[in-house]
Amino acid sequence: MAGCKPKSAPVTPVGDYSGKVVIDPVNRIEGHLRIEVEVENGRVKNAWSSSQLFRGLEIILQGRDPRDAKHFTQRSCGVCTHVHSLASTRCVENAVGVQAQIPETGLVLRNLLLGAQFLHDHIVHFYHLHALDWVDVVSALSANPKKAAEITNTAGLGHRKHTVAEFEATQARLKKFVEGGQLGIFTNAYFLEPHAAYKLPPEINLIATHHYLLALKVQLLPSRMMAIIGGKNPHTQSLYEGGITCYDALKPENIAQFKALFQETMDFVNQFYIPDVLAVAPYYLDWGGIGHTTHFQSCGEFPTDESDLNSRFLPHGAIFNNDLSQVADFDLKKIEEHVQHSWYKEGSPKHPWKGVTDPMYTSLDEMETGKTGRYSWMKAPRYQGLSTEVGPLAQTLVSYARGHKPTQAVVNLVLKHLGVGADALFSTLGRTAARCIETKVIGDEMVSWIEKLEANVAAGKTDIVAPFTMPDTAFGVGFCNAPRGTLSHWIEIAGGKIKNFQLVVPSTWNLGPRCDKGILSPVEEALIGTPVFDPKRPVEVLRTVHSYDPCIACGVHIIDPKSNETYKFKVC
Repeated sequence: MAGCKPKSAPVTPVGDYSGKVVIDPVNRIEGHLRIEVEVENGRVKNAWSSSQLFRGLEIILQGRDPRDAKHFTQRSCGVCTHVHSLASTRCVENAVGVQAQIPETGLVLRNLLLGAQFLHDHIVHFYHLHALDWVDVVSALSANPKKAAEITNTAGLGHRKHTVAEFEATQARLKKFVEGGQLGIFTNAYFLEPHAAYKLPPEINLIATHHYLLALKVQLLPSRMMAIIGGKNPHTQSLYEGGITCYDALKPENIAQFKALFQETMDFVNQFYIPDVLAVAPYYLDWGGIGHTTHFQSCGEFPTDESDLNSRFLPHGAIFNNDLSQVADFDLKKIEEHVQHSWYKEGSPKHPWKGVTDPMYTSLDEMETGKTGRYSWMKAPRYQGLSTEVGPLAQTLVSYARGHKPTQAVVNLVLKHLGVGADALFSTLGRTAARCIETKVIGDEMVSWIEKLEANVAAGKTDIVAPFTMPDTAFGVGFCNAPRGTLSHWIEIAGGKIKNFQLVVPSTWNLGPRCDKGILSPVEEALIGTPVFDPKRPVEVLRTVHSYDPCIACGVHIIDPKSNETYKFKVC
C-alpha cells in the first residue's frame, strides 16, 4: 500500500469567513439547483436548497390513458430516464392488478435493464460529476508517471496494471490543454489555482485523471446494454404493463452481446472504479465526519415478484437516528408531502394519492429576507414525519443492517481498508463510497440474472408479458429504487383515464426545502458544520451536494453580504 495511503489523513482546513455563500446554479448535475449557506467562522451554520425548475408533469398527465404515463414521466430527466418509465409501469400494474402475473423471464429482463442503468449512472457520477471535487487535475502535470504506475501495480488495491507510457500519454495530453490556454472539460475548475481542500498527491491525481478519460468511453457500454433490452436509450421503449416486450433481446446473439458488454463494464468496475475509491478515500478520511444525516429509507429493488417488496434482492426498510441495530419495514402509508416552503398554493401535508400540484410562484426574496417563506419548486416529502435520506447510502445501510450478505461483504472490505467504523458511513465520504459498493453488489448479482435468462430461453420459457384489463376506477403506486434513491409514482384512475398523478422523486426527498414543521431536508442537514476555506471557491459545499447526485445547470455566483459584491465564475 506504500505510496497510496497516507500515514494519517490530513484535515480539511477551515477559514475564518462569516457570511452568506450562494451557489446558483450548481453545476455537474441534471437541472437547476441553488444552494445557499450561512457561514460562521468558516463553517456552515445554516443551509437552504432551492430547486429552480418547474415542469408540471403531473398536470400534463391528467385525462390521458394510464399506459401513456411511462412515456411522459421518463422525460422528467435526460439521465435517469428508464427508472421513471419503470415506476409508472409498476404504478399502473398495481392499479390493474397484474403485478403477480408478470412472467419470470420478463422480470429477469427488467432487472437486467435496471441493473445496466445502475452501472451507467454510478460510473458517470463518480468520474464525471463528483471526481473533480476531490481530484486536482492540474496537479497531475507535476506527477511522476513511473511512480503512478508503481502505485497502480503494487498498492494491492486491485487496479489493472498500467504502463508508464499510459500515464506519460495522459500527462502530455493534459499539458497540451494547459499550454493551449484551456483545459477543455476541466476549464474553470476550483483547482486551477491552489486550493487547500485538495489533498491528493500528484501521482494519485494523475491516476484519477487518466481513469476519468477512460470512463468517458466505458460509460457507453452499459448504455448499449440498456438499448439491447430497452429498444433504445435514453427513453427506453420496451416496458409494458404486465411485463416487457423486447422479444429481440431473447435472441442468443443479443444475449451474447449484452453479456460481453456487461463483462467489459464489470472489468472496469473491479479494476478501476473500486480501486480508485479505495485509493482516494484515505486522503479524505475527515469527510467521514462531514455531511451527516440522521434518518434513511429505501424501498429495495430487483424483485422476483412485482407484487411483493419482500421479494426484492436489495431489501427495503427504514433506519432512524443512525441506529443500525433496528430496521423498520418500508410503509407507503407513512409518506406525505409538505408545501409550506414550496411555490405551491397553501395546503396541509398530503399523502401522494391525495396530492395536489397547484403552482404559485411568489419570489425568491422571501428566502433572501426572512428565510421562512417559499424558496423551492420542490415539495418536501417526509416519512413518518421525518426528513429521510434516500439513495445508495440509504440502501447500503438498510442492506447492511438487514444482514444482506453481499452488501456486508463489500462494506466490511471498505471499512477495513480505511480503518474506520460503520459510523463513518453516515457522511459525505460514506455516501460516495456507498455508490461504489452498490455498483459492485448489483453487478455481481447480474451474473445470476444473465444465467437465468440463458437457461429460460434454452428451456423455451419466452413469455415476457401478461394480459390485463384496464379498470374504470382504481388507485395504484409504483416504487422503484432508482440510482438516486426511492422513486414513487402514484395514480388515480377514473373513467379509464388519469385523474391524478403524482411523482415523489429521490431528489425531492434529498434536496427539497424545509417542511411545515421547519425540519431541514437531508442535504440542508448534511451541509451543517461543513468547513468552508474559501467562500469564493466553496468546493466543500459542492462535495456534499454532489454526493447526492442531484437531478434537478454552468455558472456559479457568490455573494459577499458584507460588501454586497457578487463573485461570478464558471466551474467545470
